[in-house]
Amino acid sequence: MIEMPVDMIDEKLDFALAGLLGWVNVWDGVRLIWVDGATKEFRRKVTDWQPSSDPATSLEVQAAAVAKDAELYITHMNHVLWEVCINLQYKHAAQIANATPRQRAEAAYMTLSKQD
Repeated sequence: MIEMPVDMIDEKLDFALAGLLGWVNVWDGVRLIWVDGATKEFRRKVTDWQPSSDPATSLEVQAAAVAKDAELYITHMNHVLWEVCINLQYKHAAQIANATPRQRAEAAYMTLSKQD
């Protein structure tokens, strides 16, 4: 069963995705930032990283999900876009390429949250 994050508001989905990437939220004395949980290396200002609404950052989480499991990501995108599994054709591939940031973020969340 694929768990759909549709009940999450954008901010909650963004925070969940950051956690799945291994990032932690810290206060740097001025603002909230994301840092790598292992290295503590700066990643982004929290307010500058919104994959559920920003095209560029949604592509970042898409890339992470594709790197983890490309076939599973496409399966999840299939469910996000059509809610049922369809036989993908070129027109469907074009729709996947034109997915909204929120749709890419949802499919990435489902892929990255899947346990190996």
